[in-house]
Amino acid sequence: MKLTIIGTGYVGLVTGTCFAEVGHQVICVDNNEEKIKTLKAGHMPIYEPGLEELVKKNVAAGRLSFTSSTKEGVEKSDVIFIAVPTPPQPDGSVDLSFMEGVSREIAQAMTSYKIVVDKSTVPVNTGKKVAETIKRYCKAKVDVDVISNPEFLREGFAVDDFMKPDRVVIGVASQRPVAAMKEVYAPYNAPIIVTDINSAELIKHAANSFLALKISYINAVSVICEASGANVMEVANGMGMDRRIGRQFLDASLGFGGSCFPKDLSAFINISEQLGYNFGLLKEVQRINAEQMDRFVKKILETMWVLKNKKLGVLGLAFKQNTDDVRMSPAIDLCLRLQKEGAILRVHDPKAMEKAKAVLQNVTYVEDMNAVAEGCDALIVATEWPVFKKLDVERARKAMTHPIMFDGRNMFDVDEMEKIGFIYKSIGR
Repeated sequence: MKLTIIGTGYVGLVTGTCFAEVGHQVICVDNNEEKIKTLKAGHMPIYEPGLEELVKKNVAAGRLSFTSSTKEGVEKSDVIFIAVPTPPQPDGSVDLSFMEGVSREIAQAMTSYKIVVDKSTVPVNTGKKVAETIKRYCKAKVDVDVISNPEFLREGFAVDDFMKPDRVVIGVASQRPVAAMKEVYAPYNAPIIVTDINSAELIKHAANSFLALKISYINAVSVICEASGANVMEVANGMGMDRRIGRQFLDASLGFGGSCFPKDLSAFINISEQLGYNFGLLKEVQRINAEQMDRFVKKILETMWVLKNKKLGVLGLAFKQNTDDVRMSPAIDLCLRLQKEGAILRVHDPKAMEKAKAVLQNVTYVEDMNAVAEGCDALIVATEWPVFKKLDVERARKAMTHPIMFDGRNMFDVDEMEKIGFIYKSIGR
C-alpha cells in the first residue's frame, strides 16, 4: 500500500521504516529540512538499535523516501499517519498545536478520499477534533476517515516491538477504513483490536500509566526492603513468577523518565480531571517517582557528607538503555542535582553523550567507561546499559580516591562488590 508518515521522530521514523520493510511504499515527511537532508544522506538523527540498517536497506530498495512536503506525501498516498510531537504543558495537559497544524496541511492538500491515522499519543476526543479540522479546511470537500492507531513502542526496542506487536489497536468512527487498515497490518500477523476512537485513545494512556504505576510500586517496595533487610530483586522475582503479575517493569531504580511515561501520566491525570474524576492513584505514582530520586541523592549525601569539589564518575546519561534520548532522563536530573551540590563530574554513556551536551555542561565527557572512575571519590551507575556489567571494577577501585559505588540500577552483586573492596550502595538491597 502507499503510506505517508508525517513526523520523523522516534515513532514516525520507526513506523515508516518498518512499514517499508514488509513491502509497503512509504514516504516520510518532516518540516525540518535539515533532518530530511540528514536522512537522505543516509545518516540517522536518532539512535535506535537496528533502525539505521533497515532505513538504508529500504531506501536502496525504493520502498522508503523522505520529503519536507506534506502536499507531496498526501497526494501520493492513500493512508496518512500523523506522528508529530505532543509535548507536555506546565499544567500536565498536552500541546496539540502540531496536531492541529498538520491536520490543516493535510486538509489543504487533499483532493480525494484519504484515511488519516493518528499515531501520536493524544488525549481522548482528539480524533474528533482532527476530523473537524480536516473537514473545515479541505477546499475540495472530499471524504476522510480519521482513525486512532496508538503506538506501543519502547525506545531501545522499537524495531522489534513494531515488527512483532502484541496487538494492533484501531479506533474508528465507521467500518469504512477497517479493511484497508487490516491490509496495512496484515504482514505482522498480530491480533487486531477494532474499537471506537475514544477507547483507542484511552488505551495508550491507560497502558502507559499502568506501567508507570508498576515501576513506582516496586520502588516503594524497595524502601521497605532496605528498612527490613530484604532484597528487592528477590522479592520482584518471586512476584514476577505469578502469571497475573509478570516480571517486566519490576526493577527497582532511580525512577522512570523519558518522553513517554512522565508525559502520559500527567496527561491522563489532566484528562481525568477535565472529565470530572480525581485520579489520586496516579498522583501518588508521580510522588513516589519523585521521592525515589530524592532518596538516592540523600543516600549519596549521607555517605559522602559534603560534595563540594568532590569528583564523581557517572555511568549513563540516556533515560534508559539502548537509546540516545536524554529527554526527562533521571540520569541527567541526578547529574544536575550533584552539580548544584558542588560536585565535579566525569560522565560516560555509550550513545547519548552528544545529545547530553545540550543540557549538561561543565562536565568531563569520557569516551571509555573504564576510564570514568580515574581520580574519583565515588562512582555512580545511573542508566541500565548492559555493557556496564562488563566494567573493570578492579581497575575502577584502584583508580579511585575512595572505592565507593552508588548503583541506581542494581547492576552489580552486593557481596562481590564488597569483597572487591567497595563501599557499595544500591536500591532496595
